[in-house]
Amino acid sequence: MALQAPTLDRPRPATVRSRPRVDIPRIVMHGALTLVSLAFVMPLLIIVSASFSSESAISAKGYSVIPRQFSTFAYRYVLNDPSAILRAYGVSILVTTVGTLVSLAVMSMLAFTLAQRSYRLRRPLSFYVLFTMIFSGGLVPAYILITQYLHLQNTLLVLILPYLVSPWFVLLLRTFFSQLPDEILDAARVDGAGDWQLFTRIVLPLSKPALATVGLFVALLYWNDWWLGLLYITNAKLVPVQLFLYRILTNIDFVTSQSQFAGQSLDVPVQTLRAAVAVLAIGPIVVAFFFVQRFLIRGITLGGVKD
Repeated sequence: MALQAPTLDRPRPATVRSRPRVDIPRIVMHGALTLVSLAFVMPLLIIVSASFSSESAISAKGYSVIPRQFSTFAYRYVLNDPSAILRAYGVSILVTTVGTLVSLAVMSMLAFTLAQRSYRLRRPLSFYVLFTMIFSGGLVPAYILITQYLHLQNTLLVLILPYLVSPWFVLLLRTFFSQLPDEILDAARVDGAGDWQLFTRIVLPLSKPALATVGLFVALLYWNDWWLGLLYITNAKLVPVQLFLYRILTNIDFVTSQSQFAGQSLDVPVQTLRAAVAVLAIGPIVVAFFFVQRFLIRGITLGGVKD
């Protein structure tokens, strides 16, 4: 029987906890981005604060982040006729929603067609889209076409159709579609998927960042538009909210200038009224931004038009 040497229990060395490493470049970068973010958010906060301040306080002390002499007189002045502004909001929401969805559908289908390398008319059609982005028919021919031939004046379609297809967004989506993995598309074709199934079941689900980014900009285009309404809308029931607010500011400026010319003073909150109109104009679209912001980080890298 072999004898085993006794083993001595040696004390284990104490583990030294390493201090967490301070990443100075990352801290500096986050601090700089925070300052930039505050620089972008600060004007919006000042506008909101001004809309809830009194006219006399702004005239005496200027603008501030915190409202001076809190007052809702500007909003009560703008919302004097709630039914009118609610109707204008309804028109803008309807036009923005329908226009954005239909525009995304049309532009994505056109971009998918241009992204197909096997399509024979790919280059001529791409040139046609690019040509329309550089040159246009002009305001007078467009007005004659819409009013005299298409008879779209005083209809909701006149607020949707002119912005339905944007050549820049079509080329942007085409670039994104052409960068999708060919292996996935080829596997779907082998399984018997046609072009429509390939587009709806493969391409669109993989293109959510691009569609969300383009959809946000298209929605901004529809929501902020007042020019089409000014040209083609004379029916008060079809006025979009931007044109409605624009007319309020125009009327206030006209009355103020006439009163100053006549040597009279009117109790009209001009500065706070402008701030209240700005808040009412951008409020809904700011809310919509939070629903698509997670797609913007990937979608913002889109660009670079290529054949």
